[in-house]
Amino acid sequence: MPHETISVFDMFKIGVGPSSSHTLGPWRAALRFVETLRERTSLDQVAAVTVLLYGSLAKTGKGHGTDIAVLLGLCNEDPVTIDVNSITPRINAIRDKKQLMLGGEQVIAFNAAEQVQFLYHETLPFHPNGLSFLVSLKNGEGWSETYYSIGGGFVVKEGEDNSHKNAVELSFPINTADDLLHWCMKTGMAIHEVVMENENAWRSEDATKAGVLRIWHTMKDCIYRGCHAKGELPGGLQVRRRAFDLNKKMIQGRPYTDYESWMKAIRAGGEGFHYILDWVSCFALAVNEENAAFGRVVTAPTNGAAGVIPAVLQYFVTFCNGHDDDKIIRFLLTASEIGSIFKKGATISAAMGGCQAEIGVSSAMAAAALTESMGGTQRQALMAAEIAMEHHLGLTCDPIGGLVQVPCIERNTMGAIKAITASQLALQSSPDYAKVSLDKVVKTMWDTALDMSSKYKETADGGLAIHIPISLPEC
Repeated sequence: MPHETISVFDMFKIGVGPSSSHTLGPWRAALRFVETLRERTSLDQVAAVTVLLYGSLAKTGKGHGTDIAVLLGLCNEDPVTIDVNSITPRINAIRDKKQLMLGGEQVIAFNAAEQVQFLYHETLPFHPNGLSFLVSLKNGEGWSETYYSIGGGFVVKEGEDNSHKNAVELSFPINTADDLLHWCMKTGMAIHEVVMENENAWRSEDATKAGVLRIWHTMKDCIYRGCHAKGELPGGLQVRRRAFDLNKKMIQGRPYTDYESWMKAIRAGGEGFHYILDWVSCFALAVNEENAAFGRVVTAPTNGAAGVIPAVLQYFVTFCNGHDDDKIIRFLLTASEIGSIFKKGATISAAMGGCQAEIGVSSAMAAAALTESMGGTQRQALMAAEIAMEHHLGLTCDPIGGLVQVPCIERNTMGAIKAITASQLALQSSPDYAKVSLDKVVKTMWDTALDMSSKYKETADGGLAIHIPISLPEC
């Protein structure tokens, strides 16, 4: 297997919901396309742009806001910094005026209903999530470019050699869990220490720490925002937000004014099993309700699974004395390495592997991170990741209406609880007696993905998606 260098900031990306592969990936593809336009011609020479969405992107694209993401990318909007409250009026203006600001600087005619085409019955061979951009210049010339959104916001361009892209020489090259364990045993370092040494190949340690804390601040802001937003989620399923009511019920009138005082109010409620269990579910619900409402989230490692790691980390911060920047940084560094092992050895794309590739991977990431954070050994951390994924194997991706709502939001609560349970099991066990290694479960997950029918891979062609009566035309 060729070595692939993956940073913590590849696994954790700040963006906009509801889907990393169907929203963030196409958005980033559109931004790259605009860069190419600038390199090849002047934007004022562009006469028209047409976008073709293939396969899974077409079948669940409207539910995932793929068309919205592409339009914003063509306008050169940054998913990290865009005011999420401006998205709806911006898109409405593009559709009403039938024009967009290409690259943020050149107005071109653009009829979204005709120039973003959903090719429901065509799939490109490389990956189910393919999209092409066709450009026509005023002089009659033109060309096309094709991109693939391969999961977690990662994008590759057709025909492009990515083998040396962002390549750096890492102190500890890792493709598998065995590689990671080898370096830990050889150096005596914890997993997060090995990861930090590798991150130093890209930037200073201080810069990495600052970036990881920015990731955490985005996560906790999302949790807090989601617990204080009520109403129905967009999309037509009439799914009611539940985090708001759950938070209000459990806080029992204890006063607070911001995140920090909210944490104190939560801790004041005690440490009973059911109480903590409900809060973990509430944290996960909050994130994925924000995700479904086009809010700002962190891909962890995807948007559809964005609530698992924040919920488990918030559990660690709130109930396990984890309210410390260094502990939070270590947690996220460890989690990122587990995610990169799954990406290298299998997939983090539901369109390739079903929901096991999203909720399963995020649960494994959270389980390993929590285990190491709670004093577990490197082998116990890897054992926790294996346990978490083993009990997600075969999980299908069958979103009703192509929306990241049912069953996706609740699955994040289950992934978080499974991660905590897997961590507890690993902490109370000896890895010497484990029958299944993390590498074996990664391989098994990939084999399962290859065997899984395409109707269970984010196409809304099977499972719950066809048994719940709805009337969304894109399905």
